Amino acid sequence: MKEYIQQSSELNPIFQRAAKRFVTGDLREDGVSVGNQLIQKGYRISLEFIGENTINKEECLQAKEEFIALMKECGDRRLSARISFDLSHIGLSIEPGLAYQNLMEMAKEAQSRGLSLMISMEESAKTDQILTIYKKVAVDYSNVGITLQAQLHRTFEDINELIHYPGAIRIVKGAYQEPSNICTPRSEKLDQRYLELVEICVKAGHQVSIASHDNAIYEQVIERGFLRNPYAEAEMLYGIRPEFCKKLKDEGLPVRVYLTYGVEWYLYLCHRIAEYPPNIYTAITDMIYGKGDFSQLY
Repeated sequence: MKEYIQQSSELNPIFQRAAKRFVTGDLREDGVSVGNQLIQKGYRISLEFIGENTINKEECLQAKEEFIALMKECGDRRLSARISFDLSHIGLSIEPGLAYQNLMEMAKEAQSRGLSLMISMEESAKTDQILTIYKKVAVDYSNVGITLQAQLHRTFEDINELIHYPGAIRIVKGAYQEPSNICTPRSEKLDQRYLELVEICVKAGHQVSIASHDNAIYEQVIERGFLRNPYAEAEMLYGIRPEFCKKLKDEGLPVRVYLTYGVEWYLYLCHRIAEYPPNIYTAITDMIYGKGDFSQLY
């Protein structure tokens, strides 16, 4: 379906209108330009060249080179950015050693430019491989962080180990459908687990990104004063709740906006709709009326 839509001269521009709310554009310059605008407004930023589950070695190497080019551009423009990515975009789906080799090269480049990296979390079947690679790299590079999914039962054990590593921890609820015996479904119980994981990082004085768009989470995060802690920050995806991002930022709280760019925008759009189905109405509206400059909402 993705290939059909992206190769269709009729459908491709229509679906792109919907994607523009969540994706800055096809090109590196698109992501860097919007990122610079947000930095000027007082936000922190994450940047990602979209891609995952790459099964062609040459494409993995091309992705690694694109990430390095992104780092060089951020460095040249003196943009303080975090570079985020999936390990499966740079080799994990082919051979863990390839992902490790590419990540080491990226970490070295990022360190030389004063930038940080953030490894995203993927399906639970990949969790052990991802954490193994992270731990190996973190020994040499403190600028590399890791994402953990609150929904997985194992995460309490993982986080109590990972707070002893130097990299930042980003906590998400988890967007993957997993077996019920290894995860907690969306519920008040999961919200409580999420907050407990954040509290572990805060009490340990460990840098943590509270990566959520959930009102219930933020009510508690603010009430408990987590965002007043120098080690904590809010992180939200570009195009989602920009008014709330602005509200937090205007109150003097640290907010990081997660920006993406690249031609693999179709699946990214599908993810945004799947995680919050009412976004389908927003997408249809954007398809009809075209894209605005969504960065102006921040």
